[in-house]
Amino acid sequence: MGISVTLSRTADSSTSAVGIPIASDGPLSSDLGLSRKDLSALGFEAKSGQTLILPPTAGSKQVRILVGIGDVKSVTPSTLRSAAASLARAASGHASLSTALVSAGRGDKKANAQAVVEGLLLATHRYVDLKNDKSSKSKLSNAILVATDSARATIEAGVARGRATAEAVCRARDFANTPPGHLTARMFADQAVEIAKASGLRVQVYNRDQLEALGCGGMIGVNKGSVEPPRLVKLTYTPRNAKGKVVLVGKGVMYDSGGISLKPSDPSHASMKMDMSGAAAVLCAMASLRALKVRTSVVGYLMCTDNMPSGSALRMGDVITMRNGKTVEIHNTDAEGRLILADGLSLAVESKPDAIVDIATLTGACMAALGKKMAGVLGNNQSWVDQVKSSSDRTDELVWQLPLHKDYRKLLDSNVADMRNIGGPLAGTITAALFLNEFVADVPWAHLDIAGPMDTDGDDGWLNRGATAFGTRLLIDVVENFRKPRK
Repeated sequence: MGISVTLSRTADSSTSAVGIPIASDGPLSSDLGLSRKDLSALGFEAKSGQTLILPPTAGSKQVRILVGIGDVKSVTPSTLRSAAASLARAASGHASLSTALVSAGRGDKKANAQAVVEGLLLATHRYVDLKNDKSSKSKLSNAILVATDSARATIEAGVARGRATAEAVCRARDFANTPPGHLTARMFADQAVEIAKASGLRVQVYNRDQLEALGCGGMIGVNKGSVEPPRLVKLTYTPRNAKGKVVLVGKGVMYDSGGISLKPSDPSHASMKMDMSGAAAVLCAMASLRALKVRTSVVGYLMCTDNMPSGSALRMGDVITMRNGKTVEIHNTDAEGRLILADGLSLAVESKPDAIVDIATLTGACMAALGKKMAGVLGNNQSWVDQVKSSSDRTDELVWQLPLHKDYRKLLDSNVADMRNIGGPLAGTITAALFLNEFVADVPWAHLDIAGPMDTDGDDGWLNRGATAFGTRLLIDVVENFRKPRK
């Protein structure tokens, strides 16, 4: 991580900046030396995430950065995460920062501390690996969190959790931001092996010949047009006395040209290096499980391949056979994500889990419906979908449930195969989920379509311009708080 975070019982006057949380109501500290009227005249109303930089007071060298937290009665971990992100950006020109923000909220002190650390670390993250000019990177390298109350152990636990979850997100962002020529399926698999070894995960990597032997027709079919071979990476986390078993399946299309159904040459095409964001989220979430002492057994499948056009590429009208034996007629080679996920879901079912989640940058239809701020969630078991939605609330990674309307299944009917891979121009997110539903049997399953929040055009709260690694923290929370779904 680019910034260290430490906990202190007393304020540190040696840091070059101090972050002062200000609520929009209630009395102000006399040490501030300003009234509400003074702050209003400076344009500062203490709205959540609003910042104001003040010069040092007499006898001090510390720049003061006021950060708004809004109505103190309404402060939540999400409020503190956003406030910490705003504070970190305002302090980006300073090497060190101290702040009592960690004690500004009511309620769960552990969750509050975790949120503050996440906000600080995620807002200061930048992918600059390939830039000669690294001036856009924050200079902030040290943050001291001041907590004077007696719940130090609880706050320390929250700080540790925040470090672990933020590290997972930053690592996943780096993977998704990496250009396709610098991160092929083979390269990603090699890095997954190293990460797994360092994180206490068991890892197995399957090459093209092994995938063919497994009958993974979706993986083999999508990869046919690429000179780069596919890789399936299986990760396994097995804690003692596991309270259940969850399988995570991540879409890992390292670059999606659309195949024969070539995408238009517009700015969105360049972002298709991020079409492996689901696999990155699964890998990096699983890498944090040992550190967080998660008690759920978790298996992850990273389904990794390019989708490229060539003389050998998958064609419209081709029929492929999936891992579970079902046949699929291809009507659009740009609907490739569901093909590789289908093989992953089939393998997931065979491992007899209590529940499955897949995560994928799957449909433009979902982005059209829900925009760039939230993902779609669909599933075959409401109890399980509700757990995913609860994790969304806790992590501030927004999801909206769409219906798995079974009557639309007929839109996938094919004259020559069990189904086709698209359902027409309407309800694209639902028909894609209905396609995936064919491969989960009766196992409780939830599908996260993250095509919208995959990336962002500018800094916004804890999000930074570029890949967001959306879903990484959500997946961690889901497996950590897992309860066997009602059937």
